[in-house]
Amino acid sequence: MKSYQEAVTAFEADRNQLASLGIVLPSVRSYTPQHFKRDFDGAMDEMGMAMDALPTLTTDPNAGVPAILTTMIDPTIIRVLFSPNKAAQIVGEQKKGTWIDDTILFPIVENTGEVSSYGDYSNNGSTNANTNWPARQNYLYQTIKQYGERELERAGLAKINWVGELDMSAATVMHKYENLTYFFGVAGLQNYGLLNDPGLSAALTPALKGYGGVKWINNGVIVASANEVYLDIESLFLQLVNQSGGLIEATDKLVLALSPQSAVALTATNSFNVNVSDLLKKNFPNLEVITAVQYGQLSSSNPQGVTGGNFIQMIAPTVEGQQTAFAAFSEKMRAHAIVKELSAFKQKVSGGTWGTVIRQTFAISSMIGV
Repeated sequence: MKSYQEAVTAFEADRNQLASLGIVLPSVRSYTPQHFKRDFDGAMDEMGMAMDALPTLTTDPNAGVPAILTTMIDPTIIRVLFSPNKAAQIVGEQKKGTWIDDTILFPIVENTGEVSSYGDYSNNGSTNANTNWPARQNYLYQTIKQYGERELERAGLAKINWVGELDMSAATVMHKYENLTYFFGVAGLQNYGLLNDPGLSAALTPALKGYGGVKWINNGVIVASANEVYLDIESLFLQLVNQSGGLIEATDKLVLALSPQSAVALTATNSFNVNVSDLLKKNFPNLEVITAVQYGQLSSSNPQGVTGGNFIQMIAPTVEGQQTAFAAFSEKMRAHAIVKELSAFKQKVSGGTWGTVIRQTFAISSMIGV
């Protein structure tokens, strides 16, 4: 007990000194004796106290909480981006018929006739009209949305509206396919696209360039000069003039459709610090440039035989008040009935496409290989 008494006496002396400094510790009685500051092995110490040693761990050592409790899910959803759908922007879009129609006929009327020398008793000369009925076939396509009750609740834990996301996925895949048919049609049907309609004139070949090839861009570098690029575009317009018999003029509204990569060549500048875009604005004041990835080098994305390099087209949207071409659909998106199963749901979504209907093929000129 001697050591304990010494600790009490020492603390009382210190407490008096602390009190004189304004530090009061009323509930403290003494310091811990020095010999208390050690581990006990279960034997009786000199104070007669039995102390058991700490037992070893029976659980796995752990210094924290489950990691999921310190994990945050950002409420902002990052969406995967897709190339834009441009077919409808290039030629416009119209609804024709419904999903119950298999075929659509487009009447074409050509005025015919002849004159002869006048005579009071002459019956020569005649007038007539000729009609044709070109046809296009409707192609119906579909996709299925399906989701389960547990699936919905699990997605809800992550604050994701799963049904809403599936609705968006259905709309996206339907719109993407529709855009594809507007460019390439549907194989096996009278359903054609803007790039492969059989009525289009043969595509021109670019002129030979100073570097030795015909391309505008090679291995990511613009190799054609500004004048060479402009002359290729000018040859497209010359073909329009020849095909239309002079109905199309440089001041008319025109569309130059090409790939985003080929469009970079329009920035090529000549020795007079004038680039291709400047030349186009000066000589074709109503020309609009529209890019679409489908005009790039076509392979797996092209189901119907447009090959050979980058493709470009010049289009006169209207001639003498008549629309040259339009993308046509019978159904944009028809949502069918939701079918309830034991603990899940299904819904079919369908659409219909006629491809791109080209009324006046002479108002479109093409070039491949740039």
